[in-house]
Amino acid sequence: MTTLVTAQSMPTLPVDALRGLHHIALNVADMQASRHFYGQILGLHELTGAEIPSSLIELVKQGRVANFRIPDGTILDLFAEPDLSPPSIDPTVQFTRANHLAFDIAPALFDLAVRVLQFHGVKIEGEPVTRSTGRGIYCYDPDGFMVEIRCEAGG
Repeated sequence: MTTLVTAQSMPTLPVDALRGLHHIALNVADMQASRHFYGQILGLHELTGAEIPSSLIELVKQGRVANFRIPDGTILDLFAEPDLSPPSIDPTVQFTRANHLAFDIAPALFDLAVRVLQFHGVKIEGEPVTRSTGRGIYCYDPDGFMVEIRCEAGG
């Protein structure tokens, strides 16, 4: 006898059970280049000393992990994987199911963000876009992962 399982009988988490995004982990080929991009160009705070999660202290000491805090509290973990390469050196060729990271910025700082990316020679995809929801610019991190800098409309 086969038991029919329906969507109604499957257990699910209640709406709003997940409280937020805790961290994002990216594999990177060149830790120094990625630390420079996320820390110096994008201005994220790199965790040091007691800020580093205890489970990652040894990996950070070895230079195999770097951790950054996004102002909303989300952590961006970079894991050194120098032998892991995308199938194409062209960053416009999608190589993962993840499409991009989108960072929010104040509307008054959007044009500055574009100039900073240009100054540092960061590869930018097309021109900044303006939509009813706001403005955005797409660029690539040192590993070819797409990053969006976006702001809300108006302001």
